[in-house]
Parts: sequence; structure tokens; C-alpha cells
Amino acid sequence: MLQHFNMFAHYNRWANAALYAEAAKLTREEFNRPTGAFFGSLMATLNHLLVADLIWLHRFSGEGSVPTLLNENLFAEFGPLDAARKDEDDRIIRWVGTLSEDAINGDFTYTPMTSPQSVTQKLGPALAHIFNHQTHHRGQAHMILTTLGKPSLALDLIYYHRTEEGRRWK
Repeated sequence: MLQHFNMFAHYNRWANAALYAEAAKLTREEFNRPTGAFFGSLMATLNHLLVADLIWLHRFSGEGSVPTLLNENLFAEFGPLDAARKDEDDRIIRWVGTLSEDAINGDFTYTPMTSPQSVTQKLGPALAHIFNHQTHHRGQAHMILTTLGKPSLALDLIYYHRTEEGRRWK
């Protein structure tokens, strides 16, 4: 499982970089335009992804900042959001690189934002959740770009494996 999670951490960074490269081409108005997506705009959707990763990585590691709302917009401007996303993707890769099989199979306890009662579960499925959550909302971000008339992105995992970086995980 270690290789699997390391691959997903690197894929996550690659897919976010591709998405952010397209987002960088948007005007400020396009970046903030409500499009009918769950969080409304691309700005809000990308902020939510960062917020969720900050929360989960804090739960896993005990380190980093902890936003208080799932729909908190930490950054209204693209540049600081882009920088924070890159930092968080690198932090995820570093943290996943510290794990052992025993840690992945072990329990951890946290308190959800939506309930005051603590939850104990296996780390592996929770870690799989953050990568699945990223993919889910990147799909929404893709839809936002499409709604704005921008070119389609190839973010599938199989495309990552066709890149030089991705070939390391075969």
C-alpha cells in the first residue's frame, strides 16, 4: 500500500498543477464567476480543496493550520492560492513518505467538523478518501472551466502514468 499511496500523492500534485496552469489563464472575473458548481466559482472550489487537505493532514499529522469552515475562502487571489496549493501538495508527499505499512493499517482518532463526537478508524481508508475527494472536486473544477468555454483537461490517472514522472509508479 505504501507505493500505492505515494503514487496517489504524486499524481495529486501533477493533476493540481495541470488544473492550476489552466486556472492561471482566467481573468479575475472568470475565476470568481458563479457557475452552478457546488461551491459556485473556481476560486471557491479550489479553496475548498485546500481547506479539506489542511484539515485532513492536520488530523493525520497534528501539524499545520486548521481552517474552521469547509467553505472558507482562505485566498481570494489566484497567486497566493496557487502557492499554498503547491506547498500543501509537497507537504502531502512528504508526509505520505514517512508512513509505514503498520501506520496505514493502524487506527487514528479525530473529531469531525460536523460532529463533536470523536471517530476512530483505519488510516488507510481515510488517506484514500483525501485523494478521492481531490479527484471529485477537480472534476467540478473541470466542469467550471468547460462552462467558461476553456479547453478540456486530461487529468485521468492513466494520463499521469504516461508522463515521465508517472512512469516511475508502474
